[in-house]
Amino acid sequence: MVPWYAWGAFSLALGLLLAIDLGAHRRAHTIAVREAVSWTIAWVALALAFGGLLWWWRGADTAGQFVAGYLIEWSLSVDNVFVFVLILANLAVPGALQHRVLFWGVVGAILMRLGFILGGAALIQQFEWTALVFGAVLLATAVRFARDRHVEEGRAFRWTRSLIPVSDRYEGSKLLTRSSGRLAATPLLAAIVLVNVTDVVFAIDSIPAIFSVTRDPFVAFTSNALAILGLRSLYFVVHGAVGSLEHLRPALAAVLAFVAAKMVLSPWVHVPTGISLGVIGAILAVGVAASLLIGRRRPRAHGPRPAGSSNTPRRAPGTPRDTAPSRAGGTRPGRPASS
Repeated sequence: MVPWYAWGAFSLALGLLLAIDLGAHRRAHTIAVREAVSWTIAWVALALAFGGLLWWWRGADTAGQFVAGYLIEWSLSVDNVFVFVLILANLAVPGALQHRVLFWGVVGAILMRLGFILGGAALIQQFEWTALVFGAVLLATAVRFARDRHVEEGRAFRWTRSLIPVSDRYEGSKLLTRSSGRLAATPLLAAIVLVNVTDVVFAIDSIPAIFSVTRDPFVAFTSNALAILGLRSLYFVVHGAVGSLEHLRPALAAVLAFVAAKMVLSPWVHVPTGISLGVIGAILAVGVAASLLIGRRRPRAHGPRPAGSSNTPRRAPGTPRDTAPSRAGGTRPGRPASS
């Protein structure tokens, strides 16, 4: 059992890291790839350092569980980035405001993960058979990943508009404005809501996955939180390469299928943490390597590109179209298609 002060210390450190990140980006600006790579390296180094601390504090097995959970969540974050690319492009979020949207998405994701992990841990501790349910959910998720998955952000956008009117123009970093004499959300607030709604969908995938490698709520939460912290910088690193990691999704499907089988068979077969970590790392390495090698060998054909291979993602149904200059000099998203 992890003492309460360890939870408190990690929560304080997490809040401090978020404050540092928000302070470093207090001036709205478009994140360059070099800056994003630097931040990504820093977040990964921080996670590895925390894994070393766990090794010293609680032993190699716990540290191995943390690294395995971090690898799973980090690789799932890459898939999350692909959906965030669609959301931010469809809502025509200006480059200078994208980090703000992702920041609040990360805060929401961390809070949701904490609640889901504590609830899931309590369920597994009280009812051991729920591990089999989580395993079945993971198998279904693996099948979805193998078949390809699309998040209906258009439906979520229409749901947001049903709750509060959404204005047709960005007004800097403002979340609320007055439109025709009534309170309305800016498209920036709509983007933040959409990112958090999709985070709920991603949590349904990732929480069973983390419990397949550890039953320790502290290890599950810390690995999730530290992986999510790096999601914003990861977005700016890979958002221009949406179509180049085409073999990552089958690799993720294989990872989820492996951990699902491990979870379902756990009452009868014990798979050591070292073996789990090696299998997960190897599958992901093969997926990334295959994407890079096949992408280099493939000739660049002229003409229309396959769907999803362009740097400009496709517009989802029900979300705004391209941007248009406004009279006030801001950025105005197009109107969504009627539902």
